[in-house]
Parts: sequence; structure tokens; C-alpha cells
Amino acid sequence: MDVDVAVERVIACPVAEVAAVAGDPGNAPRWYRNITEVRWRTEPPVGVGSRMDFEARFLGRRLAYTYEAVALEPGRRLVMRTADGPFPMETTYTWEALGESATRMTLRNRGTPTGFAGLTAPLMERAMRRAMTGDLAALARLLES
Repeated sequence: MDVDVAVERVIACPVAEVAAVAGDPGNAPRWYRNITEVRWRTEPPVGVGSRMDFEARFLGRRLAYTYEAVALEPGRRLVMRTADGPFPMETTYTWEALGESATRMTLRNRGTPTGFAGLTAPLMERAMRRAMTGDLAALARLLES
């Protein structure tokens, strides 16, 4: 079963500011509760072909995976896919300006869990939605403070 979860939040900051912080994978531990570390394999800043190693904890398990940026429209959209790791995943960030001082950010994760994770996909989807909603709330707190 495929997993496809999208959440969105309006953040009271200009789109350029939201995209600059959220679109820099090195900032992920600042606003993703489950991401503990990001190590660049390529030189920052992010661009198509950039690769980063992520370490995370999700549902009580340690996960290590490598993301590769596969699409980038600065200030509008960033798409990253796992190049290796336990759960093939694609993450998409989109940013939409709502006037001069507000941004709608959408965070979408989709993939095909394998093994035991594949059997628990509905549970995983609910946990992902909860975590992603919390992550966007943390990003909003970070940027709006």
C-alpha cells in the first residue's frame, strides 16, 4: 500500500523567508521533531542533484537515509527523494505567497513502505500526518518569533 500524506499551514512571514529556511535541508533539525542530524554529501546550498544524509527517529526506530534533490524552483517548490534507506520516499515542499507577509506551505510525503512497514501503512500514515502537522507548527513558531 502506498502512503501519501500532505499537510499545509499558513505562516505569517514572506514566502522568500519561509522558503529560505524550510528549503535548506541543513535547517531540518531546527523544525522537524524527528530529524536529529543532516550531513551534506555535496556542497550546500541545495540544488538539483544535491545529496544529504538524514538521521531520524520515527515510531521509536532510528532511521538513516540519503535524500537527493530532484527538482527545485526557488521560492516555489523543492522535491527530494530517498536515494537509499529503509523506506522509499519523496518529500515535496511548496510555498505560495498569500500577500506580502504570509505564506502557505505544503509538506507532502509519499512512498511505498516495504516489509513490516508495508503491513502497517494505515497506522504509519496517521503517525506521519500528526508528525508533519507538528513540524509545520514548529516551523511557524521558529519563523514568526
